[in-house]
Amino acid sequence: MEGRASTVDVTVDCVVFGIDEAHLKVLFIERGLEPFAGAWALPGGFVRPGEGLEQAARRELSEEAGVTELFLEQLFTFGDPGRDPRGQIISVAHYALVRLSDHRVRAATDARQAAWFPVHEHPPLAFDHEEIVEVAYRRLQGKVRYQPIGFELLPRKFTLSQLQRLYEIVLERSLDKRNFRKKILAMGLLVELDEVERGVAHRAARLYRFDERRYRRLLQRGFNFEI
Repeated sequence: MEGRASTVDVTVDCVVFGIDEAHLKVLFIERGLEPFAGAWALPGGFVRPGEGLEQAARRELSEEAGVTELFLEQLFTFGDPGRDPRGQIISVAHYALVRLSDHRVRAATDARQAAWFPVHEHPPLAFDHEEIVEVAYRRLQGKVRYQPIGFELLPRKFTLSQLQRLYEIVLERSLDKRNFRKKILAMGLLVELDEVERGVAHRAARLYRFDERRYRRLLQRGFNFEI
């Protein structure tokens, strides 16, 4: 005999990553409502009737932090019965990648403020958001080596040093400069620009951009991206 259906609500939570010269950062909001009013948490909220999960995630990011136009991918479903004091609430978590220079975050709706924190140096988090951040970080570390999603974190024009530094920050290990450059250039995915850095104290380095169209074409032929 089948049991009667129970009431379960669904939310979305978003781990938004950005990177600067030294740190991989995550976007958090300070909650303005109970439960956990005044605590820091991931941007997110309840899925509305008739709303898709990705649509809900993008809406919450726009409403709570003013973040739009970003790479977004579903991460994992978190459904521990005790994860939310309001009742049995399942969270479908997503992770997102942004260029920090493209997004000036602002708190809105039920968030008091929004701010970036280094992934390992953030305040205590509400709900099970510490676990969600950890799962998202592990996913990013794995995926950045086998898909060129790391370019979503860089300026559209970047130097090879910036690219290498991105991987060193995300993977938390040093990479040999010569081997890294040889490998990344051999892939044929970078377009060398007739431009160099501006406003730097050291010798200006050549700028490059990622050729996404070429990557898509190579992918259809069985190309494997690997760092």
